[in-house]
Amino acid sequence: MSQRIERDPLGEKPVPEDAYYGIQTARALENFPISGMRAQPELVTATVLVKKSAARANMALGRLPTDIGNTIVAAADEILAGRFRDQFVVDVYQAGAGTSHNMNANEVIANRAAELLGGPRGTYDRVHPNDHVNMGQSTNDVYPSATRLALLDVADRLVTSARQLSAALEAKSQMFAGVIKVGRTHLQDAVPITLGQEFSGYAAAIARGADDVERGAMQLLELNLGATAIGTGLNAGDDYTRLAIEFIAVETGRPVVPAANRFRVTQSMGDIAAVSGAVRRLSIETSKVASDLRLLSMGPRAGISEIKLPAVQPGSSIMPGKVNPSIPEMVNQVCYQVTGCDATVAAAAEGGQLELNVMMPVIAWNAIHAATILAAAMSALTTRTVDGIEADEGRCRELLDRSSAMATALSPYIGYAATAEVAKAAVATGKSIREIVLERKLLDAGQLDDILSPEAMTQPGVAGNHS
Repeated sequence: MSQRIERDPLGEKPVPEDAYYGIQTARALENFPISGMRAQPELVTATVLVKKSAARANMALGRLPTDIGNTIVAAADEILAGRFRDQFVVDVYQAGAGTSHNMNANEVIANRAAELLGGPRGTYDRVHPNDHVNMGQSTNDVYPSATRLALLDVADRLVTSARQLSAALEAKSQMFAGVIKVGRTHLQDAVPITLGQEFSGYAAAIARGADDVERGAMQLLELNLGATAIGTGLNAGDDYTRLAIEFIAVETGRPVVPAANRFRVTQSMGDIAAVSGAVRRLSIETSKVASDLRLLSMGPRAGISEIKLPAVQPGSSIMPGKVNPSIPEMVNQVCYQVTGCDATVAAAAEGGQLELNVMMPVIAWNAIHAATILAAAMSALTTRTVDGIEADEGRCRELLDRSSAMATALSPYIGYAATAEVAKAAVATGKSIREIVLERKLLDAGQLDDILSPEAMTQPGVAGNHS
């Protein structure tokens, strides 16, 4: 591989001749051969967008020559359109604060801008990564701002997926409104419920989790761009901050604003931790729904089997005809991973010291990753499972009729103790609640029919009381 020699404050180093990145990125590749994972596309896009907006602000203020500034903007636009993405090569696990990621972006943009001006890559005499592309910036304001913008994008996708799942569950709630079944608490029989009521709870839980993510993401609209190293704004200035963030607002269509307190947003990753926590809450709600779908569909002959899930793939390499709840199983695994990502974000957010949190790269990667995989998992759960769920109404009624929990409706009429004796007798003898009550002459048949109406038990009030 042909190489070029570049120089930085530490000395000389060879860089691949055809690379758009430069010496500082090459050092990062040597220093951090850790995971093979790189910055997500959303973070690259957000970082380049910050660079473009900074160049426009610096040109507007007369600090950056327009020929250089316009080529920086042109190079940034090419990257935003999808070119040169393979040049963002720094590992997720890198030096604190994301300096290597920031310099990777600075070098790629500088080398491409120089090329557009007719110069060679790697010389930096026309367009310099630090002096021009990074003008008025620090990693410490670029990386948090880019992280916030990237997380806003993935949070939008997550909320959309969540709303779609909630709507699908609500549609099933309406479809199953008349399907009466036994409820369960502690995994034991409880009073009757409709399958529609059960699914309405699922729909509402997902919707509430989506609300949390949406509200949490609003905190990300404050950007510390212009704070530079520690929040003082050295080498930037309020005019630059205002203009750069206005340009970002136009590019993204988001109402981003300068941070009310730049020191807070530079020191603290609390806003990102809050969004991560909201994503975890949504994943908990989603995982619970997935687990319930697995339980309710267990069988098909020797389990509950009150619902039927769509068959998406064979379930066993040894048992012909076996079909598993594959999509809900995948969703559970994704949700467990989201919990792990949030634990990392929380620990790393707490691990910042004094004027800066140097754990930003691992915070950004985990927060973005969690929202991304949860959005995809929820979308699959909607289209590959929930949309195709069917109720086995006969099975629901069969299990309800066998349940001793039907006796609960008797309590207002014969008291808790007598009701408990009826329930115990039904379990011991295999007889129905109705048979036991009539044998013991506790109530007459007509009144008993009203009280033990499953339909009445799924509504508020005392079953059988028509007053």
